[in-house]
Amino acid sequence: MERTKFKEKAKAYHGEMVNIRRHLHRYPELSYQEYETTDFIIDQLAELDIPVDHPLETGCVGIIEGKKSSEKVVALRADIDALPIIEEGNYKDEFFSENEGIAHCCGHDAHTANLLGAAHILADLRDEIEGTVLLVFQPGEEKLPGGGRLLCETGYLQEKGVDVIYGLHSYPELQPGQIAVKKGPLMARPDEFKIEVIGKGGHAASPHQAVDPIVMASQIVGQLQTIVSRNVNPTEHAVVTVGKISGGAAHNIIPEKVELLGTVRTFAQETADMIKNRVESIVKSVTEASGGGYTFEFDYGYPAVTNTDWATDNLVHVAQNLLGEKHVHILDGPIMAGEDFAFYQQEFPGTFFFLGSGSKKTDSTYSWHHPKYNVDEDCFLTGAALMASLVFEPIPKSG
Repeated sequence: MERTKFKEKAKAYHGEMVNIRRHLHRYPELSYQEYETTDFIIDQLAELDIPVDHPLETGCVGIIEGKKSSEKVVALRADIDALPIIEEGNYKDEFFSENEGIAHCCGHDAHTANLLGAAHILADLRDEIEGTVLLVFQPGEEKLPGGGRLLCETGYLQEKGVDVIYGLHSYPELQPGQIAVKKGPLMARPDEFKIEVIGKGGHAASPHQAVDPIVMASQIVGQLQTIVSRNVNPTEHAVVTVGKISGGAAHNIIPEKVELLGTVRTFAQETADMIKNRVESIVKSVTEASGGGYTFEFDYGYPAVTNTDWATDNLVHVAQNLLGEKHVHILDGPIMAGEDFAFYQQEFPGTFFFLGSGSKKTDSTYSWHHPKYNVDEDCFLTGAALMASLVFEPIPKSG
């Protein structure tokens, strides 16, 4: 099919996508609470005569049956939840969040609008579609256990016989009209830990009568930095970060406890297990040496996002024809952020890619989860056309 058709249709529906995105941005909802968002998506799909299924309490799956007989099933995924964050963007008069303390500062509103734009394009081309297209509007990407995992555990997509699944994420490091992708490992597994350092409280002027958890916590943070440098194979990618320390109430009181929250980013289960054991070993040795105690919790997060070779080839082929080779960036290595799209890839071939969405003119170059995160809505011209185009790519007989 002529690729210019997809670009023309994306341009025709661009205003619709912008309006959808701004509506969603005004009314964000947290993970697993996306009831109004789901109803809005269902209404949008109903206008296109696209029926929906409800495998989970929130989110939905739109079903487009092509007119050409085929058993081919292609899934396109968007996540719909927002973050618990106070927005600070420079667009208050246009589409600022009206739900206090909740905002789409990771671009899921744009992902949803983009997939609804692709739905418009595919609805127009229904007569030319072979097989079935599943439009997966997934809840809870931002919060464990992950909506992708929950959806896969229902068996719904397996029963539908999905052959391949594609997903995207807005990407402020590239401009609209560009994408980035790579075969194999693309995004890390994001595990989390919680450490409670238990001491003995007392007066700050009499530290000899106390067991100071702040000192112990400081030693722990320092020693955790040796794990990646001294315990992980230098050829592997890994991160250990303490993101929050809380404890104490006043300048002259030694507290009873200090809490540390952190994340571990890896690509292999064995590496994650090793780091988990090393973290607890460090905590145990520091607290025992100081006469304190501890509790330790480690939550395994999403698997690593690992792109299927042939599905990535499909994406690159389509994107180069649609955008031009110079606008398709093949990443040199993975990034350490996580994504629950990985759960789909454990069940089906699939590829996840980054959609350029950053520009200075729209103040949209802030990183994911920044309170000023925004997207240049021109990215829909690329994203919707590309997602719709992927439906028409062949599926290898070998899968």
